[in-house]
Amino acid sequence: MLNRPRRNRKNDAIRSMIEETVLRPSNLIYPLFLSNTNIEKEPISSLPDVYRLNMDGILKEIEESIEAGIKTFILFPVIPESFKDKTGSYSYQDDNFYLQGIRKIKEHFPGVVLMSDVALDPYSTDGHDGIVRNGEILNDETLPILSKMAVAQAQAGIDIIGPSDMMDGRVRTIREALDVHQYEHVSIMSYTAKYASAFYGPFRDALDSAPKAGDKKTYQMNPANKNEALREAELDEAEGADFLMVKPALAYLDVIHLLKENSYLPIAAYNVSGEYAMLKAACANGWLEYEKAMPEMLLSMKRAGADSILTYFAKDYAQLYKKLL
Repeated sequence: MLNRPRRNRKNDAIRSMIEETVLRPSNLIYPLFLSNTNIEKEPISSLPDVYRLNMDGILKEIEESIEAGIKTFILFPVIPESFKDKTGSYSYQDDNFYLQGIRKIKEHFPGVVLMSDVALDPYSTDGHDGIVRNGEILNDETLPILSKMAVAQAQAGIDIIGPSDMMDGRVRTIREALDVHQYEHVSIMSYTAKYASAFYGPFRDALDSAPKAGDKKTYQMNPANKNEALREAELDEAEGADFLMVKPALAYLDVIHLLKENSYLPIAAYNVSGEYAMLKAACANGWLEYEKAMPEMLLSMKRAGADSILTYFAKDYAQLYKKLL
């Protein structure tokens, strides 16, 4: 045989020399859940080793993560039911603990990059990403609230706005609102192809944000559709997005690759709570080896075309990466 591919696999030095895909901690975005309680670290039953953290807990977790090599974080607020209403008005109030938390994090760690979440569901008594009237999620009536939310987050110090609501036209509306308020430097990472997935359950447990009635299929994408993601991407690019995101990641590697092949914008992938929980459960039962399976899962997303990955594995991966250097 003249061609023997195994010659390029015969030892570690050669394998490393021609390695096509490299995943660094700097590619990862670490999701954190901020609560407004006296409990520093509250477990989430369906998300092993992930916690609801109060302000002290968040600051400690960020400090440890920075030491491991993580520089970018996305914050999700755990909103008490008493703060919720039909229109999510608490989301842009000055006394919002989430906005206060952003300011405090920036005071302690001015060099970190903070990404936000923009959607009504954490703040809404209905648990939907938009205003609900007679069972219908209202697109255009939701946009002004999302804009107020985004501007309030930018004022607090957020570096990247993350609209996760899937309302039509929200990227343009948010971009225009940010620019009017002189936040031209604040980026938008749009949840471009966010699918109506079964893999979000543990996240909704963490925030207690599941829909009170109905589902999210009228605004999140059909898992059967791929080309529709190109339409969403084209719109988001035209409306001023700086990054395009695919969510979930593991079951949508083909969509990540499709957007990477058809856009010059950076592509992000959200390795969601259900994907995390599956692997954690398998490893806890001894069916898989965590320090081998977890990096392989993340590498598949990078190989598919993700420039950045939002993942609950971020800190663990960074610590492992540091150990192997």
